[in-house]
Amino acid sequence: TKYFPVRKGLLRQLFARGARPVVRAVEGVDLALEAGEVLGVVGESGCGKSTLGYTLVGLFEPTAGEVRFSGAPVDLGSAARQKSYRRQVQLVFQDPYQSLNPRLTVLEAVREPLLIHGLAQGTGLRQRVLAILDEVGLRPAPDYLSRYPHQLSGGQRQRVSIARAMILEPRLLVADEPVSMLDVSIRAGILGLLRRLSEDHGLAIVYISHDISTVRYLCQRTAVMYLGRIVEIGPTEHVLSGPRHPYTKALVAAVPRIRAAASRARVRLPGEVPSPVEVPTGCVFHPRCAQALPGCARVAPAPLRMANDRLVSCVLYEKEKEE
Repeated sequence: TKYFPVRKGLLRQLFARGARPVVRAVEGVDLALEAGEVLGVVGESGCGKSTLGYTLVGLFEPTAGEVRFSGAPVDLGSAARQKSYRRQVQLVFQDPYQSLNPRLTVLEAVREPLLIHGLAQGTGLRQRVLAILDEVGLRPAPDYLSRYPHQLSGGQRQRVSIARAMILEPRLLVADEPVSMLDVSIRAGILGLLRRLSEDHGLAIVYISHDISTVRYLCQRTAVMYLGRIVEIGPTEHVLSGPRHPYTKALVAAVPRIRAAASRARVRLPGEVPSPVEVPTGCVFHPRCAQALPGCARVAPAPLRMANDRLVSCVLYEKEKEE
């Protein structure tokens, strides 16, 4: 769970005499990830996907609950502990045009994590940089060492960002919409690279995206978020081909289809996504759900375990849950 206090603006004035307002960015998320697994997190913009990712890597501290790594709670109370954790958990940002320091060459940018963690020196630094550049597809690697970010394409910049993260040999990589700002022709190469890194290194990846087609291609499991909650999670093929939660159905139905025969009836959701400051009581999706029952406005549904190792937070499936 992660909340952010509202300190300025109209909302702060409206709540001035009452309880201190907070943005409920992530609420009660419970995830487990195994080595070599790629988990997709999908949902509309503003649903809390990136906040979840930043909390996993330690950029945000949970308001409630905890992040556990290798079975133990993550304690970032000291600089040394933060350094140790971030060596094992790395982040690739969405914007390849802003995530690299324009004053650093590729060599300087990629070797910097090694210098910070004291993992190599002298000629060993250069050799490790050359090896990781080759692995991420920047070949011949020596040709890229002296280049600056402005001399690289968007796809090449993102490969440098991935190389910078992977040079520490992390066990978990959080990829925050890593292909959303790239040309369609470049995306497949970056997705293929992430898949190969996961398979070759046993790397666990949390892949955050609003693009269901890329999630279907890359991820073994998929979690669907709405207003800070995970409403459905399970094997990707089951979640995206046979969605159960009403919101997941609407999300999948909105994906454009090339073949008319493969098109499905679009699910139209009334209204807008509620404010994360004033979250609806009960099920957060009930104000927009055509199948809502009277009790949905009163009680938040607990995740129900369904067939095919799927969890769905919806009372419509109470009778179908696995005991």
